[in-house]
Amino acid sequence: MKSEAPILKTPDGPYPAFALLSPEFQSTPLVFCSPHSGRAYPVDFLEASRLSAQAIRRSEDLFIDDLFDFAPDLGIPFLVARFPRAYLDVNREPYELDPKMFSEALPSFVNTGSLRVAGGLGTIPRIVAEREQIYRHKLSVSEGLRRIESLHFPFHATLEDLMRRTRAAFGMATLIDCHSMPSTVRAFPGSGSPDIVIGDRFGTSASGRIVAILTACLVERGYDVARNKPYAGGYITERYGHPSVGIHAVQVEINRGLYADEANFERHDGFDQLRADLVEVVGVLAAELGSESGLPMAAE
Repeated sequence: MKSEAPILKTPDGPYPAFALLSPEFQSTPLVFCSPHSGRAYPVDFLEASRLSAQAIRRSEDLFIDDLFDFAPDLGIPFLVARFPRAYLDVNREPYELDPKMFSEALPSFVNTGSLRVAGGLGTIPRIVAEREQIYRHKLSVSEGLRRIESLHFPFHATLEDLMRRTRAAFGMATLIDCHSMPSTVRAFPGSGSPDIVIGDRFGTSASGRIVAILTACLVERGYDVARNKPYAGGYITERYGHPSVGIHAVQVEINRGLYADEANFERHDGFDQLRADLVEVVGVLAAELGSESGLPMAAE
């Protein structure tokens, strides 16, 4: 069931932890999500961090919420996290936690042994990009569980509700999970940096036709597109992608160098062209999926 977004206490005042940008009329079985573009930093988090205000932003999927904010104009709902990934990562299992970060023993149900935890990027990350430690001191277990229960669960309850209602209305649902990646990322050792990586968990989370449409449209517009390397999709893609029952999930990673100055957290001249291209690509995909759903009813 859809959940209300809790309120974050930020230096700029109270702020909703996430936002659902809804179209007046959902006209396609697409749902968009941006779990990592949040930049509303809670006051208590900033006080607990050892990093500068700039350094702590290095985990953001920079401006991805702005790049895809056209989605409602195309009849597509768009769920956007406003809290930062460095505070809580909803693209992880609810309880992927590093015991070294906490002052007490973690509950037995916590997953402490995942590769993501080992790398410092669990549900509550230990590091930001460039492997800089976030916290001055260890956290209490109660604080970690509070973040998960107040943010992770409501965010996913809202996303689950969106996907359920979309499938009920159209007979299928396709989630596009929107991310960005550093411009230094390589698909393979010695290769160049791709412009866009499409992840479908190696063919298990989405129909090959959906991936083919996205890839072809992007390539036609001059983008270098990789598939599943180095990003095949995270927890969101895995959790929501079930093609055998008409529910698909695709992760889209966009090279930040295409549209932003990564060091200074600023857009550059490429932003508008990229956004215009994305509008066209998503429009084509929406039209294709709309015609294939075969149902005139729109989600309410």
